Amino acid sequence: MWVLDTNIVSELVRKRPDPAVVARLRERPADALFITPITVMELRAGARRRPDADAFWQRLEAEILSRVRVVGLNARAGVLAGDLLADLERRGQPIGLADVLIAAIVLSHDATLVTRNRRHFDRVEGLRVEGWEAKD
Repeated sequence: MWVLDTNIVSELVRKRPDPAVVARLRERPADALFITPITVMELRAGARRRPDADAFWQRLEAEILSRVRVVGLNARAGVLAGDLLADLERRGQPIGLADVLIAAIVLSHDATLVTRNRRHFDRVEGLRVEGWEAKD
């Protein structure tokens, strides 16, 4: 089970998506790809900021959201999120509430997070992360 971070999903709707990201996604079984409600929120907020908000949101729904399943926040993820938030703050390494929630959801489902920015998520102990960073 792979949970796609928002930056992976966003890459897919760029005018010229990174071919490496597209290829790696094609290597995964479609029924093993998930996103979180946090990613849905971030995508929706990004769409609403655009002048073509409604059309862009419809595109996101048709091309992305219809092809992945949303793995949700449950009680275990809530507890993990609280622990992560406190631990990261105590260590002076906060990553933001959205990323804490994504990490907790991934941990609670024993999944792997796929992201293009490992910097924040590598701070979370026990989180399996695949970094699909852009190559320069």
